[in-house]
Amino acid sequence: MAANAEVVDLHDMQLRIAAIQDLDALERIELACFDNDRLSRRRMSYWIKADNGILVLAQKAAEVVGYGLVILRKGSRSARLYSLAVLPKARGYSIAPALLLKLEALALTEQRLFMRLEVAEDNLGAIKMYKKLGYRKFGIYRQYYETGADALRFQKAIQQTTMADNIGYYPWYKQTTEFTCGPSALMMAMKYLHKNTRFDQATEIDIWRHATTIFMTSGHGGCHPLGLALAARKRGFEVAVYSTQVNDLFVDGVRSEHKKSIMRIVEQDFIEKATEANVRVHKNEIQLSQIEKALAKGFAVICLISTYQFDGKKTPHWVAITHADDRCLYLHDPDGSEGFYNKTGTRLDGNSQSDAGESEDIDLDYQHLPILKEDFASLSVFGKSKLRTCLVIKSGKQKNESIREG
Repeated sequence: MAANAEVVDLHDMQLRIAAIQDLDALERIELACFDNDRLSRRRMSYWIKADNGILVLAQKAAEVVGYGLVILRKGSRSARLYSLAVLPKARGYSIAPALLLKLEALALTEQRLFMRLEVAEDNLGAIKMYKKLGYRKFGIYRQYYETGADALRFQKAIQQTTMADNIGYYPWYKQTTEFTCGPSALMMAMKYLHKNTRFDQATEIDIWRHATTIFMTSGHGGCHPLGLALAARKRGFEVAVYSTQVNDLFVDGVRSEHKKSIMRIVEQDFIEKATEANVRVHKNEIQLSQIEKALAKGFAVICLISTYQFDGKKTPHWVAITHADDRCLYLHDPDGSEGFYNKTGTRLDGNSQSDAGESEDIDLDYQHLPILKEDFASLSVFGKSKLRTCLVIKSGKQKNESIREG
């Protein structure tokens, strides 16, 4: 039992942590609710005692009428809803959503930021409930169940949901190409500081042309922090660059010596132009406390991260940091709807018109994305050289206040 055994009263219903004496009731629910993929009595007993699970019961009067089981994987910030069941006679009393919301709250106390689940594609009632509670489809498992049915995968950022009312407006822009995360993050920051900043593809591509390193590990070049800083200065913003290095930022992933030499020429040009433009360059990493101080002063911050923790790929990716609280930093990720699939299992690209309403909903999951402060250090480092780089951006009207540590 990973969470504490608080009892919650909802009119004549109670929610409480399961105990070993509830095994008979749990077995009855399992038999009544499932024809396949049932949890055995032995497994139920295991999850009641396990430190990596949360098993909550719903009880009306003296009868246990439903349960929800969440699994907490070691080393992960996500929790997984493994099973949710309510006796047929007790349905219609909003017991299932109450159980799920309670499980989310308990998962948060265990430092989990996301809840994930699988649901049979033909279980329309459950899908409707999950969507109503803020869950968004992000993938599909083919022939997942014993019956051969596919499972739709849903996710919810539970910390993000909890903080939604406390986070102010911060504009979000979805990048239109796979190589323009830097311009998109910068556009969000500039729009936050100055509402008349243009939010369109022409601006996105124009910034990329001025900030690109020309080449990357594959495809078009990513954006150099000095290039982005120069693009912001060109548009009237003050910028401070924090970077553990300004040379050879991305050359490790490029095999061709010819391409590497061109990238170095581009970098040298950025360095010279940044000096001419009086861009402040701090050749050290920015501290977490400095990021928080900058946000508190109303400045904008964009940061280069590695996407490894998100998708298992070591790709440099620019994001905007929108907010900080006692536990988390919150990110606007411009690569919205990555991994979003339609009903046929086909990945939707950014320009797809199918399932447009659902795609717009999914985009919300890439706004104010919560990252525990203790995880930020490993997220915000890229490559063999351990590159760390951030830009602190101010409007021309903001005072040139320092965020340097005293």
